[in-house]
Amino acid sequence: MSGAARGLASLGARTNALLDRPLLAALLLFACFSGTSWVRPLMLPDEGRYVGVAWEMLRSGDWLTPTLNGMAYFHKPPLFYWLTAGSMSLFGENAWAARLAPALGATLAALSLHALVRRWLSAEAAQRAVQLLLAQPLFFIAAQYANLDMLVAGLITATIVALAHAGLSCERGLPWRGALRLAWVAAALGVLAKGLIGIVIPMGVIGAWLLIRRQWRVLARLLWCPEGLVLFAAIAAPWFMAMQHLHPGFFDYFFVYQHFTRFSTGGFNNQQPLWFYPAVITLCFSPWIYWVVRGVRAREEGADTAQRALIGLWWIWAVIVIAFFSLPKSKLLGYVLPAVAPVVMLVVTGLLADDGPGIRARRAWTLIASLTLLGSLATVAAFGLNPVRSTQELARVLGEQRGPDDPVIMLGRYDFDLPMQAKLTRPMVVVDEWQSPEVRRRDNWRKELADATQFSPEVARKTLINSKTLPEQLCSAGVSWLVGGEGAEAQWRALDHAARLHASRGSVLWRFDSGSNSGRMLCKPLTR
Repeated sequence: MSGAARGLASLGARTNALLDRPLLAALLLFACFSGTSWVRPLMLPDEGRYVGVAWEMLRSGDWLTPTLNGMAYFHKPPLFYWLTAGSMSLFGENAWAARLAPALGATLAALSLHALVRRWLSAEAAQRAVQLLLAQPLFFIAAQYANLDMLVAGLITATIVALAHAGLSCERGLPWRGALRLAWVAAALGVLAKGLIGIVIPMGVIGAWLLIRRQWRVLARLLWCPEGLVLFAAIAAPWFMAMQHLHPGFFDYFFVYQHFTRFSTGGFNNQQPLWFYPAVITLCFSPWIYWVVRGVRAREEGADTAQRALIGLWWIWAVIVIAFFSLPKSKLLGYVLPAVAPVVMLVVTGLLADDGPGIRARRAWTLIASLTLLGSLATVAAFGLNPVRSTQELARVLGEQRGPDDPVIMLGRYDFDLPMQAKLTRPMVVVDEWQSPEVRRRDNWRKELADATQFSPEVARKTLINSKTLPEQLCSAGVSWLVGGEGAEAQWRALDHAARLHASRGSVLWRFDSGSNSGRMLCKPLTR
């Protein structure tokens, strides 16, 4: 054996030794996924929106009802908000703490996949799977992007892994009920993370896998697990029941509209063609395409070995996830994250096909993994040096100069991250034409705020105003702070009486003082 080969073998042995110690492995993987998450500020709109809701939860002390600008916000369930608010309460209100939930989701996906592959395939296959998850740019960057996609992807992966382990164990007469209980717990948390996909996708994948392999008895046992159903209901149901009790109409809005209507109709953002996700997966795994092709061509011996069964699982898992999210017209990049783990295993299958990788294949694997990881780190660094759509600089100026009771008014926009960045203690006033039918026709920040009015009408009346009442709002307070875009003076004539203080990244901050000479010019006609 050459020196290079011995070095690679030694490194692999040390890696497996670490990964075989669950607590140490979890800490190591979490550190890898979250190590650079502090580099860049929160990006708008997604990171600002979801972290902003978590911050409002922390600020208000109401950990039951998620709110957006003080209004009940039911686009998504609360698990991400709970984790993020808890993280910020422990580690401070900073970017690293705000991105704890996706890092946890990525860690869970990697650990659970490693455990399944280590148990039923080999230590080397498990090690390669974790290496590739760390090196895969889509997965690595999503692990430090503060939205719900990686959290639910990690829970879906853990649910499928636990169900697959239970199924394989049941087929062989080994203990399987403990794994099944874990699957029901993970599915319940998946539902609390992003709704019904937390259970629908895992059940669809495992159901299809067992039916294709004609494992009817195993499927029946996995489905009929009273203690699992009780665990699922005890974890998932209370929050949904509480919301329906506190906010009548919640079930219709959350389950009917946010799930079935969004899935089956158009009119929402990010509409993409049917081939979008197949193209995304192909592009993201293009450096490893050789091993995918090699895995397709590999022929496994034996009629029904665990290895052959798992190869079938990888294909079924990947196809079902990609097909499921390809059906709706609205498609976001992160939706396809639950398909990353099975495609990773198809790559690993190709690498380890036949007699396993030789030294040249190992070197090629290491080189590709190193280059893609460096590419991911360079992308994170680039966004850190040149943040995209962040109000961090404006919020700093606002926080330094604003009085504790001064209202903040948004003009024709809503910057989701501003309340947290500027440490605002009450909802902002948002000025727009809220009576226009166009508000609810486009899937954007206006529609989100307008939807929330049905659950918090009293707050909406105070915070959502139209342009005609803006002067009255300004003159009812001493000092007000206004935030708008470049060129807003042409639309909002009240700004002629305000002082422009700061502009950064397309956002402008004005100060209006109703007691100043200019302020009195605006307010005097209102007092006659």
